Amino acid sequence: MFSTRFFSAQEAADWGIVNRVVPDGGLEAAVDELAQSLAAQPTYALAMAKKMFQFSHEPTLDHFLEYEALMQPQIHQTQDYREGIASFQEKRPARFVGR
Repeated sequence: MFSTRFFSAQEAADWGIVNRVVPDGGLEAAVDELAQSLAAQPTYALAMAKKMFQFSHEPTLDHFLEYEALMQPQIHQTQDYREGIASFQEKRPARFVGR
């Protein structure tokens, strides 16, 4: 990156700069697949994960872990959390409702 040399998408994947490479003409389908996958997830938990990621710049691990400890009980009170546990125990796909 710092050498100003162009590199291929596959090189970027090999180096861990990107997590997925799609073929030419496959971007729209890949984006749709990702959007559907995210839409099927528990929205509150995703929002909390995003906040945790934004908070990860905290100066110490202790601050970050303290924040995580505040978030976990909130997530555990959601209907989606209970659905996730039930679906795992029943070995079936989860049906999250965003609550």
